[in-house]
Amino acid sequence: MITPAEAAAALRRLLKDPAAVLTLRATAAATLSYAVALQLSAEPAPLTAPLTALLVVQVTLYSTLTTGIRRVNSVVVGVLIAIGFSSVMGLSWWSLGLIILASLTVGQFIRVGEFVNEVAISAMLVLGVTRLATQAWDRVVETLIGAVVGLLFNLVFAPPVWVDTAGESIEGLARRARHLLLDIADQLAGPVPVERAAERLHEARRLDQAIAEVDAALRQAEDSLRLNPRISEGLLSRTVLRTGLDTLEICVVVIRVIARSLTDLAKRRGSGGRLFDPDVSAALEDLLDHLGGALVSFAVLVTTQVATNAEEAERRLASELTAAWHSRERVAHLLLLRVQEHPEAWQLHGSLLAEVDRILDELDLDHRSRRLMEELDKASVSQRERFTRLGRLRRFARGDD
Repeated sequence: MITPAEAAAALRRLLKDPAAVLTLRATAAATLSYAVALQLSAEPAPLTAPLTALLVVQVTLYSTLTTGIRRVNSVVVGVLIAIGFSSVMGLSWWSLGLIILASLTVGQFIRVGEFVNEVAISAMLVLGVTRLATQAWDRVVETLIGAVVGLLFNLVFAPPVWVDTAGESIEGLARRARHLLLDIADQLAGPVPVERAAERLHEARRLDQAIAEVDAALRQAEDSLRLNPRISEGLLSRTVLRTGLDTLEICVVVIRVIARSLTDLAKRRGSGGRLFDPDVSAALEDLLDHLGGALVSFAVLVTTQVATNAEEAERRLASELTAAWHSRERVAHLLLLRVQEHPEAWQLHGSLLAEVDRILDELDLDHRSRRLMEELDKASVSQRERFTRLGRLRRFARGDD
């Protein structure tokens, strides 16, 4: 027996799933557009309207608007091409091939994105069904109905803001990176077979590949912030998340290099040999532990929307970085002593320290602040240039220039 609390929790999980939200919203918008088209279109079954709504409705308002514009453009252009061809020739195999070629070519020039084929489809349907322009324009009307209903649906029933989902993905990436660093630290305590070191390297590569999934979630969150009346600081939120993911991506790449260096060191030591002496291993374990903690604290910082929680995350990050720098200095001193005794592996030891320094520099709070301000400045300049161009167009339209 499912309790009300369990049902409510399941519903909340469902509403956090972009696929489920898109399914429900697209179904509702398509059904509504068909009902409207039945009243406004002369066709007995205006299925183009719900088809357009299905294609137009997206998980964000921004993507719905851009998709709707491209969809309408593709259909209108296809209908115009079909009307032009139908006035001079009938339907045959060579005219069909010619109209497809013309439609696809024109579709590339009008930049309708993934709806290039829709130009040719619209032209073929109109050419094949009828040669009357009035019936051809019924398809345009139905397309407009579907696009308008889809857009109004997203305006009236605003889609979710997917910042939390993107934040969870970013934090999940950081926690996976921390887990990998802890696994690497655990293997330093005893003899390390080459195969085990290689497993950590493969996991680092898989973590590197996971960045693409996090990036997709972040792009969706960025789109949900654009043109959203509920968000007053969309630019700041997008910039904070994007720069945060860029930093984590660099750190993940560096972790992969660290895993590569330790794998090469395991090959040099031979199967079953220790990578470092016990005191160096203990210092490295402590260093990697603080690095992992710093990564998670950084992810929490960039994904936290509440000021008080952000301040707490910043304090934790500063504490982890301070501890990591102290551990790094101790590791550097111990490795220097070992290199003086056994200089044959100094390249790998130096590379290890250099990669640790790179992660610490990327997570540094001052570096983070400078990077964030640079990106905000770039975005502000871009917005000013865009508004300047729009102002020039308005003045030109009024005849002031």
